[in-house]
Amino acid sequence: MSNIFKEIQKRILVLDGAMGTMLQRYKFTEKDFRGERFKDYATPLKGNNDLLSITQPEAVKEVHKKYFAAGADIVETNTFSGTTIAMADYQMEDLVYELNYESARLAKEAADEFTAKEPHKPRFVAGSIGPTNRTASMSPDVNDPGYRAVTFDELRIAYKQQAEALLDGGSDLLLVETVFDTLNAKAALFAIEEIKEERKIEIPVMVSGTITDASGRTLSGQTAEAFLISISHIPLLSVGFNCALGANLLQPHLEAIAPRTEFAISAHPNAGLPNAFGEYDETPNETAEQIEEYLKKNLINIIGGCCGTTPEHIQAITNVAAKYKPRKLPTNEKND
Repeated sequence: MSNIFKEIQKRILVLDGAMGTMLQRYKFTEKDFRGERFKDYATPLKGNNDLLSITQPEAVKEVHKKYFAAGADIVETNTFSGTTIAMADYQMEDLVYELNYESARLAKEAADEFTAKEPHKPRFVAGSIGPTNRTASMSPDVNDPGYRAVTFDELRIAYKQQAEALLDGGSDLLLVETVFDTLNAKAALFAIEEIKEERKIEIPVMVSGTITDASGRTLSGQTAEAFLISISHIPLLSVGFNCALGANLLQPHLEAIAPRTEFAISAHPNAGLPNAFGEYDETPNETAEQIEEYLKKNLINIIGGCCGTTPEHIQAITNVAAKYKPRKLPTNEKND
């Protein structure tokens, strides 16, 4: 199997763009989300994008293939909400293993197809582990600041179930992403360490936080540097940021962490900020031009797109990334 640690020394790796943005183009109805299997399900299912890996697998696989064709080295599985905690909204907790397994399997099939065609450019699958819709370090109730909607242990158990299914389905690495609460991320990382120990395997892990607004902090109040420090005890493939901001607004936070870590640095910003209708107007060339500033400053090892980005954006980013060398990493003997 190709070693991602070797590939990341050779070139800037390109991550895919938004899955949700692409799935919206299919204009799936409630009936499409349900498919035959869930046609009589008691809960409304429209909007449960992860379910499409079971009910519309061809569409999900097609999105992966479009990103690979645009130049992506890594695609993310369609599992952003693939925990029992997030799936409780749809009363689908029992489906979590299957959802993650099938999502990873579809992405891996697409990856293998492209690797076979272009062996010099191996493709990888990142098992996407989202933040859940609860936070372990803040209260959702302004009148009861001590209250927590979820415990560390509940998160650990949920993340472990998701990560095991993602690995069983064929993920090459795991991506703990859109981290707005580092305590949630630590529960995911703890679960992954447990799996590594139990299965006696090494798992490349990417961690990507989210700077929520102009304050320059995550939702739970950490600066970029504090976020980096609080997860640096775990051996990671990369650390970085995604979502919430466009490429230009994300740059100072990448500059804050790049000189302070031996991990690879990743970024997958949004296509600018959303307009009044929640849509993203930034063109592929505009996004790529802003990302080129990261590359000129030698900040990046892995680059991709988040909300509003499409295969066209990834193509433009791939073209720019090809002109630059990756940020230098210390050679890790174990991964040579």
